[in-house]
Amino acid sequence: MKIEITQADYRDGMHADALILLLDSYACDVMGGGHALSEHVKQNLVAELACRPSAFSVLAFVEGRAAGLVNCFEGFSTFSCQPLANIHDVAVLPAYRGKGIAQLMLLHVEQLARERGCCKLTLEVLQGNRAAQQLYGKLGYAAYQLDPENGNALFWQKRLA
Repeated sequence: MKIEITQADYRDGMHADALILLLDSYACDVMGGGHALSEHVKQNLVAELACRPSAFSVLAFVEGRAAGLVNCFEGFSTFSCQPLANIHDVAVLPAYRGKGIAQLMLLHVEQLARERGCCKLTLEVLQGNRAAQQLYGKLGYAAYQLDPENGNALFWQKRLA
C-alpha cells in the first residue's frame, strides 16, 4: 500500500477536490457532527483557505486516492511570543482507518509547524473519541493546564452566526 502525505496546494484542483471530499465525509461522521457540508462551504472553502496565509492543510493519498486530511491554522502564543499551530480537523476515510495514516499526517504537520517556528501544536478532541485520544497521547499530546490545582483547560465556544 503506497501512502503519500503532502501539504495541500489550494490552487491544485485535485487537492481542492480531495479536501472537500474528505472534510464532507468527516462532517457526515458522528465525530464531525453528523451533517454534510453546505453547498456554500463546498463551493467556497478552498478559495477562502487560500486567502489565509495562516491556513495550511495536509493530505494523505493511498494508491493515488484521497484518504486523509488535517486542516491547521497558525495562531500566536503570547506567553511564548511565538507562533503556534492549531490542528482544526483530522479526518481519515473509514476504509483507511487503522493503517497509521492519521499518525503520518500529524507527524507531517509537526514538521511544517517546526519549519514555521511554532512553539507548540494545539487541538481539541471530543471526550468520547477514545481512538483519537489514544493516537494523540501516543504522539505526545496531553490535556492543557497551567497549574494542576486549577485543572485542565476547557474548550468553549459562542456561536456568532
